[in-house]
Amino acid sequence: MAEKPWGGRFREETLRIVERFTASIGFDRRMYRQDIRGSIAHARMLASVGILTEEEADTLVRGLEQVLAEIERGELELTESLEDIHMNVEHRLTQIVGPVGGKLHTARSRNDQVALDLRLYLADEVPEILDLLRGLGEVLLERAEAEADLLVPGYTHLQRAQPVTFGHHWLAYFEMFLRDMERYRDALGRIRRSPLGAGALAGSPYPLDRERVARDLGLEGVCRNSLDAVSDRDFALEFLFAGSVVMMHLSRLSEELVLWSSQEFGFIELSDGFCTGSSIMPQKKNPDVPELLRGKTGRAYGNLISLLTTLKALPLAYNKDMQEDKEPVFDTLDTVKGSLAITVEMLRNLKVRPDRARAALKAGFLLATELADYLAAKGVPFRQAHEAAGRLVALAEARGCGLEDLDLETLRSVSPLFEEDVFQVLDPEASVARRTVLGGPAPDNVRREARLGWERLDAIWPRRD
Repeated sequence: MAEKPWGGRFREETLRIVERFTASIGFDRRMYRQDIRGSIAHARMLASVGILTEEEADTLVRGLEQVLAEIERGELELTESLEDIHMNVEHRLTQIVGPVGGKLHTARSRNDQVALDLRLYLADEVPEILDLLRGLGEVLLERAEAEADLLVPGYTHLQRAQPVTFGHHWLAYFEMFLRDMERYRDALGRIRRSPLGAGALAGSPYPLDRERVARDLGLEGVCRNSLDAVSDRDFALEFLFAGSVVMMHLSRLSEELVLWSSQEFGFIELSDGFCTGSSIMPQKKNPDVPELLRGKTGRAYGNLISLLTTLKALPLAYNKDMQEDKEPVFDTLDTVKGSLAITVEMLRNLKVRPDRARAALKAGFLLATELADYLAAKGVPFRQAHEAAGRLVALAEARGCGLEDLDLETLRSVSPLFEEDVFQVLDPEASVARRTVLGGPAPDNVRREARLGWERLDAIWPRRD
C-alpha cells in the first residue's frame, strides 16, 4: 500500500473500502496532461522567486516530462491507493528524481491544484466544442443558401400555420447554435483564471508570482480571493448549462427530423447511414440517431442539476463533496462533442422533399392570413378582416377545397372588397416573397442572412484550420 502524503497525523492505515470510496483516479486520470502542465509552471515559478534553485526546477521539469511520457505510452499504473491524479503523478515523480520531488508541492495544495486542473481541462476542450458548433453553423448556412426558395409549411402548436422555406427554417437553428457559441466563448473568459497560489484556503506565506503562472499556462488572470478560488465551481456550472442548452437545441432539431422523416410528413429523407431497421418489421427505417440525440439531452440536464445540488449550501472553502464535480462535467463534455459531430454529418447528408412539403401547403389553409391582410390593406379593421378570413376557411373546409379554389363570388359573399387581384395573394411563393421585413422568410432575405451568417461566425469564432 502506498504511503499517504498526509499520513503523519494518522496511526492506522486507511481502510481499503474507504480508499475505493474516496478515490477519484478512476475519472480524474483524464486530466493528467493539465496536472503536469500546471506542475511544470508551478516549479518554474518557484525557481523564479527563489524558493527552488534553477537546478531543482530543471530536475522537476525533466521528471514531470518523463511521467507524462510514461502515461502517454501506457507504462505507468495509476492506482486507487494514491487517490487521485495529483498524488499518482507526484509519487512517480519522486521515484524518478528522488527527495527533490517532495519540494514540488511547496506553496501548493491539492485544493488549488485540482481547481486549476479542471479549469485547464475545460480551457482545452471548450475550443473544440466551438469548432464543432461552427461546423454545424456552416452546414446550416450551406443548406439555407441552397434551399432558400423551397417552400415548407411553418407550424405553431404543431398545426400548419403559414408558408416559409426550408432555408428560413435552417436559419432558425443557425441562430440557436450561434447563441450557443456566444455562451461558450463568454464562459472561456471565466474559465481561464488561475486559482494556483490560493493554497488550501488561506493563500501562502511564500512570495509567489501567481500572475506568472497564469501567463505561462495561457490563462487570462488569477482568482482574487483564496477562499473563493478553491471553492468556486461556477465555471463548471456555466459549462454544464451551456451544454444543456446545446442539447436542448439539438433535441428540438432532432424532434423535427423525426417528424419530418415520417411517412405522415415526408418532408425530408434521412440517409440510410443514420437509420436502423427493425428486427421483425422489414419495411422499417427508424431515425435512431435523432431519437438518441433527444434522449441524451436528459443526461446533460441531469449533470447540471447534479452539480447544482452538490454545491448547494456548501460552506467555504473546499469540501470533499466537490470531488463530485468532474464526472458530470466529463460526461456532458463527451455527450455534447459526440452529439454535435454526428449532427453535422446527419444534416450534411439528408435530402429534402420539396414536393411533399408543397403538397402540405394546400391542405392546411396556410394562406388565410393573406386574406385578412388583403382586407386590412383596404381599410378593414384587422379583427374584422380576421373574422372574414375565418369564415372563408370554414366555407372551404366544408367544400373540401383550398382557399385558392374558392371563386370570386364566394369570396365577395363574405366581403365585397375582394377583387380579382385577391388571387395573386393566394399564391404561396408570392406570400413568402412579400415577407421581406428583417427576419422574414422571403428568399432574398434568406440568402442575405446566410451571407451575413458567415461573417457572424467569423466574428464569434474564426476557423482554426
